Amino acid sequence: MLQRECAGLPLGIITVARSLRGVDDLHEWRNTLNKLRESKFKDMEDAVFRLLRFSYDQLDDLTPQHCLLYCALFPEDRIIKRDDLIKYWIDEGIMKGMSSQAAFDEGHTMLNKLENVCLLERLGGGTYVKMHDLIRDMAIQIQQENSQIMVKAGVQLKELPDAEEWTENLVRVSLMRNQIEEIPSCHSPRCPNLSTLFLCDNTRLRFISDSFFLQLHGLKVLNLSRTIIETLPDSISDLVTLTALLLSHCYSLRDVPSLRKLRALKRLDLRKTKLKIMPRGMACLSKLWCLRLGSVGEEEFPSGVIPELSQLIVFVSGPSIKVKGKEIRCLRNLETLECYFEGHSDFVEFLRSRDQTKSLSKYRIVVGLLDEEECDSLDFRTRKKTIFLSNLSINGDGDFQVMFPNDIEELSIFKCNDATTLCDISPVIMYATKLEILHILECSNMESLVLSSWFCSAPLSLPSSNSIFSGLKEFYSCNCKSMKKLLPLVLLPNLKNLERLEVEECEKMEEIIGTTDEEISSSSSSNPITEFILPKLRLLTLRYLPELKSICGAKVICDSLEYITVDTCEKLKRIPICLPLLENGQPSPPHSLVSIGAYPGEWWETVVEWEHPNAKDVLRPFVHFQPD
Repeated sequence: MLQRECAGLPLGIITVARSLRGVDDLHEWRNTLNKLRESKFKDMEDAVFRLLRFSYDQLDDLTPQHCLLYCALFPEDRIIKRDDLIKYWIDEGIMKGMSSQAAFDEGHTMLNKLENVCLLERLGGGTYVKMHDLIRDMAIQIQQENSQIMVKAGVQLKELPDAEEWTENLVRVSLMRNQIEEIPSCHSPRCPNLSTLFLCDNTRLRFISDSFFLQLHGLKVLNLSRTIIETLPDSISDLVTLTALLLSHCYSLRDVPSLRKLRALKRLDLRKTKLKIMPRGMACLSKLWCLRLGSVGEEEFPSGVIPELSQLIVFVSGPSIKVKGKEIRCLRNLETLECYFEGHSDFVEFLRSRDQTKSLSKYRIVVGLLDEEECDSLDFRTRKKTIFLSNLSINGDGDFQVMFPNDIEELSIFKCNDATTLCDISPVIMYATKLEILHILECSNMESLVLSSWFCSAPLSLPSSNSIFSGLKEFYSCNCKSMKKLLPLVLLPNLKNLERLEVEECEKMEEIIGTTDEEISSSSSSNPITEFILPKLRLLTLRYLPELKSICGAKVICDSLEYITVDTCEKLKRIPICLPLLENGQPSPPHSLVSIGAYPGEWWETVVEWEHPNAKDVLRPFVHFQPD
């Protein structure tokens, strides 16, 4: 009977069925059937809307209902990031409390509930959600019953809606993703209850008149992201109820008026902007929990401001703005930090105050001198805990050799020219067993990552060598002029998780894996190591290594290889990779293999050999000889 009341409509059947999941009492089922038969709503005579409205009404309290209705502000078929939705709910006050991890956990729980009753669709492995067009129409219609919403998102508007559409009852307005170019002075809507205004993704919007915000005194959330506006109107300074001011990716934005009166502000996003000066009145924003900055004409964060922002949970400033360690250490609630310390003394001071950043769920920290071009080239990949060390004088401060976060996931070292090994930079890097990505760039005196002799002289508290680099997945070294040997043999068994190994433009590099008698005798095995396995290695790149004579003295088994590049390594005579063998004993390419880049071709044809004499014959279909 329920199926008949749903008119056989799949979306209706699914949403009603999900709302009754786990209910085994016959009385509840009969009650549901009666409600479906009796339900009639103005402007919702269509069966689908009746069924969807029933599922909406079945939500157990107002909070999930408000959360669902908020999703209707986004354009049709828009894929919405879950974290973004939760931030909006916090901004609006739909979800109470500060934006700590607990608040996000509550938000994700709410989204799970809406997904479980099929009012939202889960996408991207739980990173995104999407609202079905019919459910979105229902959500808009519910809010239009009291003229509380105006949604014209993604409908190619070129001008702001007419004045009569801006009624006093409006609570939320979404005009995102349109083609509005300006908001002239003739627009001054009187909407005292308006709390959310989305003008983001109007990529042609370059001007907003001062009059526009004069009568929007209840505004809480203002999103102007991804517009080409150059200057914000001064009237924004009087929006005293504003909790979120979102201006990210406004590449043309140069000036922001004083924020002194915006004492309710909790989230300020200025990513990818280029302001002439830091916004005035920042020290008054004591309730701010999230601050994201772009580039600013000033080189240093104004002194004394950061300690006033003691509620910050998220602090992101670009690598062009220097901050002081003694000021960042005042932010005791931090969970996410992205910043630039000019000297390692600031970095060390910060680390000491944070108990080696254990309380941070995400950090991306740049330490050392950077020019503008180097700032623009920074690439942190995808890891949450990353540090970039640049142009540091390691011998200048002994403290630096003591302090280092041991939960780091990605480390880049750039132009640290007086370090000969990683141990010179910080011996405790050996404790960083969660390190997954390591980049060594233009370190002119670096001779090797780690010397085998260091294990003999290391303190007794050093962890077992079996754990060093055990989590490493990607290694990249480029333009290290003094490097002759990358790693000692003793560390090779640890690289079980290595997926990418790239070494380029190291003009003195002779060995990738050192195999001297001293290193062999220092290994824990009583017998010399003749073979080891790199089970996850997918990419091997050796480029412009004119002195390279050996990859490794032992045989290497890596059956997951996809890409091999050996370019201008003409002294290399042996590639120690063992190919899988068929039953007849003949070699076979790894099933994963995609291509081999070899240059020059004459070197491949006449000089280099593989472990099996027939290996080059079976690999020939994968080989190309052009330099990459």
